[in-house]
Amino acid sequence: MAEPGTLPAGFGEIEVLAVGTVLLVEALSGLSLNSLTIFSFCKTPELRTPSHLLVLSLALADSGISLNALIAATSSLLRRWPYGSGGCQAHGFQGFTTALASICGSAAIAWGRYHHYCTRRPLAWSTAISLVLFVWLSSAFWAALPLLGWGHYDYEPLRTCCTLDYSRGDRNFTSFLFTMAFFNFLTPLFITLTSYQLMEQKLRRSGHLQVNTTLPARTLLLGWGPYALLYLYATIADVTSISPKLQMVPALIAKTVPTINAVNYALGSEMVCRGIWQCLSLQRSKQDGAK
Repeated sequence: MAEPGTLPAGFGEIEVLAVGTVLLVEALSGLSLNSLTIFSFCKTPELRTPSHLLVLSLALADSGISLNALIAATSSLLRRWPYGSGGCQAHGFQGFTTALASICGSAAIAWGRYHHYCTRRPLAWSTAISLVLFVWLSSAFWAALPLLGWGHYDYEPLRTCCTLDYSRGDRNFTSFLFTMAFFNFLTPLFITLTSYQLMEQKLRRSGHLQVNTTLPARTLLLGWGPYALLYLYATIADVTSISPKLQMVPALIAKTVPTINAVNYALGSEMVCRGIWQCLSLQRSKQDGAK
């Protein structure tokens, strides 16, 4: 961890400020959009359906990612990590849990949409609740393993945020990475791709394709893929050969996922948009009545 008043190796004053500013914009954007989505679900009875429960779970996960980014942004603007080693472990665990919940939550929504549009049967509450519980419990389980010794959380190159430590590249990290990536990146990506491809094949013939079948998979691949490539490189080569500034790029890209998901799943849904507008109109009418 960088001492107060000093800059981390490989970064200048402007670069630290730039990273902190980008993280702050990403955090506030993701938090505002996903908080509005969550608020609309809580206030609009029409949105309280099993399918929308999956979207609500994703919004909660993405809000957690944005909150993690807000802490990282604050630390970056302070030029130091003020929460100690224990805070670093907690930050890493919270960020990893919500990231995995976001990835797996996107796959759950993809499967839920396939079930709804292709079988023409509504998603049952028991199925939706089971999916949400599985996503969160599984994510927390995998995120807890580094705290128990399989994998390890440590500071990112900027030394103002924490994530899975890929700098060691030892057998412990390699075994955890490949096992975790199979269950929490490749499998969700496969489910997402397959579900939307089957939807597209079935619904395009009938002309009733009403959802974006390409953006969710692209978001998973482009949003989390750079992290996956960085981790993979760390297992086969010395990651210190990559400049610290370049190592921070995957983190900055991943923090855009909450905003993209909010635009796709919430603002891209006519019913959710209607719920958000109703909530905003309700708040405005109450304010006008008070005046």
